[in-house]
Formats: sequence, structure tokens, C-alpha cells
Amino acid sequence: PAGARPTAAAVPPARAPGVAADGSDEDEGPRQVRRGPGGAMRPAVPPKTTHKPGPQKERGRLTLVTALNADDVRERSIASFRRRTQRLKGHAANEPKEKLVREVTIPEAITIQELANRMSERAVDVIRLLMKQGAMHKITDVIDADTAQLIAEEMGHSVKRVAASDVEEGLFDVVDDSTDTEPRSPVVTVMGHVDHGKTSLLDALRHANVVSGEAGGITQHIGAYQVTSPESGKKITFIDTPGHAAFTAMRARGAKVTDIVILVVAADDGVMPQTVEAINHAKAAKVPMIVAINKIDKPDAKAERVRTELLQHEVQVESFGGEVVDVEVSAKNKTNLDKLLEMIALQAELLDLKTNSERPAEGTVIEAKLDRGRGPVATVLVQRGTLKVGDIIVAGAEMGRVRALISDQGENIDEAGPSVPVEVLGFNGPPEAGDRLAVVENEARARQVTSYRAHQKRENAAASISGMRGSLEQMMSQLKTAGRKEFPLIVKADVQGSLEAILGSLEKLGTEEVAARILHAGVGGISESDVTLAEGFNAAIIGFSVRANKEAAAAAKRNGIEIRYYNIIYDLVDDIKKAMSGLLAPTLRETMLGNAQILEVFNISKVGKVAGCRVTDGTVERGANVRLIRDNVVVHEGKLSTLKRFKDEVKEVQSGQECGMAFENYGDMRVGDVIECYRVETIQRSL
Repeated sequence: PAGARPTAAAVPPARAPGVAADGSDEDEGPRQVRRGPGGAMRPAVPPKTTHKPGPQKERGRLTLVTALNADDVRERSIASFRRRTQRLKGHAANEPKEKLVREVTIPEAITIQELANRMSERAVDVIRLLMKQGAMHKITDVIDADTAQLIAEEMGHSVKRVAASDVEEGLFDVVDDSTDTEPRSPVVTVMGHVDHGKTSLLDALRHANVVSGEAGGITQHIGAYQVTSPESGKKITFIDTPGHAAFTAMRARGAKVTDIVILVVAADDGVMPQTVEAINHAKAAKVPMIVAINKIDKPDAKAERVRTELLQHEVQVESFGGEVVDVEVSAKNKTNLDKLLEMIALQAELLDLKTNSERPAEGTVIEAKLDRGRGPVATVLVQRGTLKVGDIIVAGAEMGRVRALISDQGENIDEAGPSVPVEVLGFNGPPEAGDRLAVVENEARARQVTSYRAHQKRENAAASISGMRGSLEQMMSQLKTAGRKEFPLIVKADVQGSLEAILGSLEKLGTEEVAARILHAGVGGISESDVTLAEGFNAAIIGFSVRANKEAAAAAKRNGIEIRYYNIIYDLVDDIKKAMSGLLAPTLRETMLGNAQILEVFNISKVGKVAGCRVTDGTVERGANVRLIRDNVVVHEGKLSTLKRFKDEVKEVQSGQECGMAFENYGDMRVGDVIECYRVETIQRSL
């Protein structure tokens, strides 16, 4: 009947999985499978196979086909395989992994992420360690080198500390192992007081005329020259320093790079403040000194007086039983110049100056400027090795490649050996005077060094601005200067040394009430950006031996910005001193005029109270300031509105005379009061 279950014969008995089926069962014909709601039996159609007949691909899964296939051996299921690998993993996880011990390089500051990477540890573990120490951190936080070292050592790694300053290692003072040292020419610095004839002496030695080109006849730049000695034929390098009081740093720089100092003293002037300063610089640099007593051709020249004055500063010349050589010279008449050169050569021989010229160059920047046509130009004195065109150089926070070398005579040269002063072209920006110059092997190293130095420079500048919130003493001085008036300035100079001297002089001008505020100071001509900055702060622009370009001058005129040009440093300092004096609050000074005694008080209609007085001493003037004194106490301060003698208004009343007085807006006068009359004067102060 319909819906009846198929007979047992129709359905093969269920087999245990994996047991092969009977052959007879297989051949009974097609299996009957119930399909549809009617329950009608229809033969099972074998599934269509799209792939080509061939050996069946081995399957690891238990399917109907593999179960019914008698020949195949049943394979492990995927689930079983996964369970096995899981078990094995569990065993492996319990076994301790081999720890990798690394040498970790730690800079001055490092992020937690970077530290974890360098140790091959998880950043989570590092943060966990920090949390144990009571510090909550994120993965991106920066920690200092000491903390990083503690963590690395806690995790069992060794530590190698590096500082940012390590990039400068090996730049300077590398010891030469070579024996091929050759003699070099001596570097001689000429020092002394302003107007004692230093440049004239050098001109006489060089057969040149530098003096005529100097503004106001005074040296304001540091110059370097080479002179060939006529007797020996050897070269001597001379460095000419300014004698003006403002150029202290320039003189100190000259003394630093030198082998011998020539102290020029005028025979008619004697030892002066800058002469003493030059002696101190020479002593600080521990270099031998030769005293050149100049201007002996003058009628009032007293060489003996100079020698005696030098004794006060512990400079004992040979004629007085000392060790210091002295030569009497005259730059004007070229007297004894050969003797001076001879003494320099002798002194140089005693010093036995030797160096190796076959190594990369080292030197000192004596002066730096920004030339409009040639860009940044640095005057460099090469001290060791040879500087060649094409070398990659570093000086301070500036780097560059040597484009050209120019000698003191203005000729282009290919290389400069030890003790040779040259102008170097090719810097990215003007270095600071006094910076040491070194040749580096490649641009990457140069960039590394200069970026570190520029960073240091920025940090120092920021520290000097924010460093005022330190100690109590600093806070007090800050309070003192809080009410100080500022004189904003923009200073542009031709060379770095002059700029340094100007800024130093302006700083000294400042008092507790008024000070110069330097908004910007730089080397080179005055540009439009300087004018824009001056406009923003309402500042004045000062150009020392430089000029404004056409656009800047037009912009300054348009915006009413004052540009002042100077060639002589003390004119500049004096003018700024006068301008700053204008910012000082004037002093008020009282001048006593006289006293009067009130004898009677009259009440007059329409006028008010009028005091009848007698002038006891001095004079009383109309419009002057008065004080009303009662029982030695000041009751009122004001001005006289009327001063009458009989019925007439008068300007002043002399001592012993009687008069009538009325005060402005005050009427409480009594008999016996004393009226004190005085004048207030305002006096303009100056720095």
C-alpha cells in the first residue's frame, strides 16, 4: 500500500563504518530510494561527474563515497588532525623558549616602541615593567636613557649608551701617527690700543695701504695677511686685530689661533686699557710676546717710559733683565722693520713649529660675512692639513663644499696648507667667527654634525629665553626688569665680528630702566623681510657698513621705518645711547622760592577767601606751586591763583613786603599758617 515502509529486502542492512559491503548486496540492482510525498520508489541516478575518469584524489574526509569504497583505507579527519596539532602546541607552549640576549643601543631619549623593537621584546611587557615601577606610559611615550637602561637590564639585555654629541667625535684633534711633519710658517697676531699704529706697521711690512680704506682711520675688522721675510725668504702669517674697546671677542679670537703676539705700543702714548687687555689675552693663550714700540720718530716719544709702564703689568723687557723681546720701530719711516721680522723668525725657530700637511684640514674661522655676489664667505686660517677645492667642510652649524679659495692678495688658489689664511666660498650660510672648521669624509656626516649643532643652538636660545624662571634671585631680577622700557632694534652688519662687537656694546648700554631689545641681528645687506619685521615691532634698523637694497629702501620709506647707516662703531653706540636716553623718565627737581606768613584772612564776595600775608624770606611768584603749612604739617598743596600787592595783580613779591594771596580751589586758610612757595623743574636724564 502507498506510504508503507520498504521491506527489509529493499534496504541494505546498516553496516559498521569502515566494514566493506558484501558483493552480493552491491549487485542486487539499483538501490531504491524513497522520493517525494507519494513515497514512490525510483532508482537513484548516479551523480554526473564533470572531471575526467582517473585515479580518485585522496580525501582526508569521511564521505559516503569513501565509506562505501572498500579498497580505500580510511584516513584521519581534519578535525582529528587539528586536535593533534593543538595537543602538540600545548606541549611546546609549556617548554621555555630560548631567550635572545641582545646588546641594546640606547640614545639620550627613546620611545617605548623603539626600545621594545631593539630588544626584540613585546612593547606590552615593557609597559608592564614600567607600571610595576609606578609609571603609566603609552607605547609612543619617550623615556630617558636611564629608565631605558633599567628596563633593558631587567629584561636581561646588555646596554650600550650613546650620546647625541658622539657625532662630533673624531672631528678635531685626531692624533697623527705619521712622522712626515714639516715646518710651518708662524702665525703672528698684532695687538694693541686703538690708534697706536698696528695696521700702519703691517702696511709697512706688506708694502700695502690698508689704513686708507678703513672708516675713520680705525680698524674694525680682523684681517689676515702673509708676508715673505726678505732675509730668510720664509713666510709669516700676520693677523691684524682692532684696538677699539668694543672688539674684545675679536682680540681674544686673534690670540687663540696665534703662535706669537706682537704688542704694539705708541712711544708717545704709553700703556693704555686695550694694551693691558692684549697682554692678558696673550698670557691666557700662553704665547710668547714681542713688544714693538712704535712712533719713535715723534718728538715726544719716550721709549723708556713704555718699558717702565709695562713692568706694572708683569711684562719685563730684555733691557730690564726680563725675557720679553722689545724692538723700537717706526711704521711711518720704516725704521727697524727688518729687525722686527728677524725677531719673529728667531722666536718661531725657538718654538719649532711643525705639522703634517698631508691630512684633512682643520682650521679656525677668523671672520665671516655675506657677500652679495659670492654668498657666504669665511676667512679661515688653516692650522693643520691642507684645504683643497671640493672638500666637504663643517664649521659650527654650517656646512658646505669648498667652491673656491682666495688668498689674501685676491688670487684664486687650489689648496691652502698650514698657517695659510684664505677666504673660503661655498658655505650654506655664514658660520660664526671663532668656529672651528673641519673637513669631513662625506655629506651625510656633515649633515649629521650640523643638524646636531643647529639643534643645540636652538635649545640654548630657547633655554636663555625660558631660563629666567629658575631661582628666586632670577625671579627678583625679572621683576626689576619687568617695568623696563625697551628700545627695539634690528642690526645688520657686514661681518660676523663687527656684529658681535655691536651687540656687546649695546648690551652694556642697558640699565634697569631702559635697554636695547635686539629683534634680529644678522650679516649682509638690509632686506625687505627686515623692514617687515621692523614695521611689526615699530623698530629702527641699523646698518653697519651695509646698505638696504632698492626694494627694502622703498618699503622703509613707504612705511615710515627709519634706517640708519654707520661706518664707525662709536658713532653708532653714541647715537643709540642718545635715543635710549629719550626713553628715560625725566627727573623732577624742586627749587625753593620763599615763605610767607598769613597775618589776616579776608572774605571777599565773588572771590572767596584771600589771605593777607607778609613774605618772610625769598620771593613768592604767581603760578608757582605752594604748600600750606599749619603747625609744621602740610595741609594743602596746590597753586597760587592770585597774587596782589594793594589792588594790583603782580608777578612776584619780594621778602619783607605784604601781599594778598588766593589759592586755586581751596579756601580753608587760618591766621598764623605758613605758605611755602616752590618751583618744579623737569630735568632730562641721559645714560
